Amino acid sequence: MKFNKTLSKFLVWRIRHVSTRNFLMILSGVIGVAGGIAAVILKSTVHYIQHTLSDFKEDVAHYLFLIYPLIGIVITSIVADKLLKEKLGHGITSILYTISKKSSIISRIKTYSSMITSAITVGFGGSVGLEAPIVVTGSAIGSNIGQLMHLSYKQRTLMIGCGAAAAISGIFNSPVAGVIFSIEVILTDVTIAAFIPLLIASVIGSLVSMLTLGSDVLFSFNLTDPFLASDFPYFLVLGALCGLVSVYFTRLTQFTESVAVKIKNKTGRAILGGLALGIIIFVFHPIYGEGYDSITTILNGNPEALLKESFFLKNEDSTTFLILFSLGILLIKPIATGLTLGAGGSGGIFAPSLFIGAITGYIYSQTINFLGIGKTLSISNFTLVGMCGVMSGVLHAPLTAIFLIAEITSGYTLFLPLMLVSAIGLSTSRYFEQYSFYTGRLIKAGDLITNDKDRQVLSLIKIEKLIEHDLLTIHQDKTLGDLVTLVRKSKRNIFPVVNNNNELQGIITLDDIREIMFDPASQKSVIVATLMHKPPETVFLNDKMEEVMTKFEKTGAWNLPVIKDNKYVGIVSKSRIFNAYRTKLKRQNKE
Repeated sequence: MKFNKTLSKFLVWRIRHVSTRNFLMILSGVIGVAGGIAAVILKSTVHYIQHTLSDFKEDVAHYLFLIYPLIGIVITSIVADKLLKEKLGHGITSILYTISKKSSIISRIKTYSSMITSAITVGFGGSVGLEAPIVVTGSAIGSNIGQLMHLSYKQRTLMIGCGAAAAISGIFNSPVAGVIFSIEVILTDVTIAAFIPLLIASVIGSLVSMLTLGSDVLFSFNLTDPFLASDFPYFLVLGALCGLVSVYFTRLTQFTESVAVKIKNKTGRAILGGLALGIIIFVFHPIYGEGYDSITTILNGNPEALLKESFFLKNEDSTTFLILFSLGILLIKPIATGLTLGAGGSGGIFAPSLFIGAITGYIYSQTINFLGIGKTLSISNFTLVGMCGVMSGVLHAPLTAIFLIAEITSGYTLFLPLMLVSAIGLSTSRYFEQYSFYTGRLIKAGDLITNDKDRQVLSLIKIEKLIEHDLLTIHQDKTLGDLVTLVRKSKRNIFPVVNNNNELQGIITLDDIREIMFDPASQKSVIVATLMHKPPETVFLNDKMEEVMTKFEKTGAWNLPVIKDNKYVGIVSKSRIFNAYRTKLKRQNKE
């Protein structure tokens, strides 16, 4: 109570002395600090868990990798279900849904729940990334600070974007990529004024990470090979290949996850998924965890080390076998990611897309070099550009992919091939997959609308708030006289007809009975069921507003009955929808 009074006084003081623009910049700085700290905590926790679990003799450690993913997924599932009471899913997808359907109001528990569950999953070897959980954490921090400061919907959404920017910037030390990710993936309607808070949050998130962790970032690499213009034809082919790989990754990951979630028993699902993942990792060890160590191994010119981590294959050293082994990793990685998520683990597909892109670039360049086709290619350059191409195709975020790789390599030497491969990869992916991994399901379900102001406003209108309940109903077996009695009491000219179970049978209007309603004989003999007619259409309580408007347009009606579980609920009118639409539109324009 005392806190609320203090907060109210502060908000009043703020309105009088600090402009909204300056206040948002201050808040973006606060969110940047919080997002950066969250990124540091999550990175440090996961690295500590992984280091602790690997601190065994080599032969023993290999067998332990069979059960680590199982332990991690089971613990994550229990913690999420029993302690946090959270339903796990694709974190960034849930943020987009919240912005679109829940007025950018994220629950407070999201400020830490994703960090806990993802740290356990990834720390124990789950084949997913930390980026989505930390973005959820940063976004939740932004939303809750916005709620606390009584910000409007658009301002809360901007704070969510600031949290996402700070999270990506903090985890990669890449402030430009953080801003662009927020704009490309999280925010759909950005004005020039919004750039400043995003920049502030992203820079501060990166600074916090640098001050606390120094050079211990999630992934970084210093370029050693120069870019050669003569490599451009090879990059053209790599771009198309990355696009195809991104489609393969998207579809197989989603398919595997959908198969896993069909197992209704959560414990059984976690055990089966964890065991299957453990077997995959036992054979293809580079799939363990996020995979950044494996990427670094390839970039440092030591890909043979990938085989040495495998218990069965550590004595193999031929280039042919290494290429085939890498191809096996590429083919099986989406299954591992889908199993991790579907079985009950927590994480995202940001890191897996980078990992599979790196493997794609490596296989492509190593194969060309091995077969002696044309010139010798830089494996590190093609590995990095492959990361950009697949990430662009999976996330449909080409600028984020370009600037992320540019920043983590501390230079823009590869900027031209990054742009080329990103563009071709995205174009190829879009030919097969119109929407990104994050937005596909939401858009198909009508839960995310982009670039359509009319649909955006309609999606914000809730039908249950527009239902009119003041219409008097009448039983189908009543007489016209009973109906006339209702007419005297009612202020409306529509009368829904129901049965004993309150199921809608039809409707009667004053026009239907005007000629006979005052006839004494008819009042006694005519039954209501003979007077009613079927409504031109019915609206269901779970209908989306766009569907409701389509029904009005097709029928030309001004009023339609609303049904829930076959029961009559009330009437919704076109005029009331128009008023709600106008109110929402004015509020959005004002904000």
